[in-house]
Amino acid sequence: MTDKFTTGDQDILLVVDIQNDFCPGGGLAVPRGDEVVPLINGLAAKFAHVVLTQDWHPRGHLSFASSHPGKKPYQTIEVAYGTQVLWPDHCVQGTEGAALHKDLTIPQAELVLRKGYHRETDSYSAFFENDRKTRTGLAGYLGERGFRRVFLTGLAFDFCVRYSAEDARREGFETIVIEDACRGIDVDGSMAATRELFKSKGIRCISANAIEAATGAG
Repeated sequence: MTDKFTTGDQDILLVVDIQNDFCPGGGLAVPRGDEVVPLINGLAAKFAHVVLTQDWHPRGHLSFASSHPGKKPYQTIEVAYGTQVLWPDHCVQGTEGAALHKDLTIPQAELVLRKGYHRETDSYSAFFENDRKTRTGLAGYLGERGFRRVFLTGLAFDFCVRYSAEDARREGFETIVIEDACRGIDVDGSMAATRELFKSKGIRCISANAIEAATGAG
């Protein structure tokens, strides 16, 4: 029998990067990424508290292959903080590609956290930039508000969801990924690697039907 999770005031739903550029037709489209939107809308109605994240890069960002002559998307380079995957241009500040998907309907979201806006540092995680030192402030926000469990959905499962989940656990939150409300890119086996990482870190992967709203939520 599948465990059920009843949401309450110490739970937060973290909706990661449901933006046009990560959906079909976008600059860095996650295969079938738009399929999660109605599922996430339904999940959000079961949570009293929701946070959204938004990739928000300046033009010429370090992570863009176009910023490195002769390089192509999905190649890697070495930067001050380690290995950086190079991506197609995506989620450039103020563009339609950076906008949240038009069908994402979560008006009750209490915070929209933008990340990746420092030109020389990428930011997969909602908690830390890729230098693993620079904080976004999300852990402090969640801690001050008394949240204990973080449920994650969004794009992409094997990058921004993965790093956000790992850091939520690192920061002391019980961390649960709603896997069918995510989609992945799968670069060099990154989907399988993500599942193994979650097991090793004590991060649960569940399906959306395991979530039940507490009385009064939604």
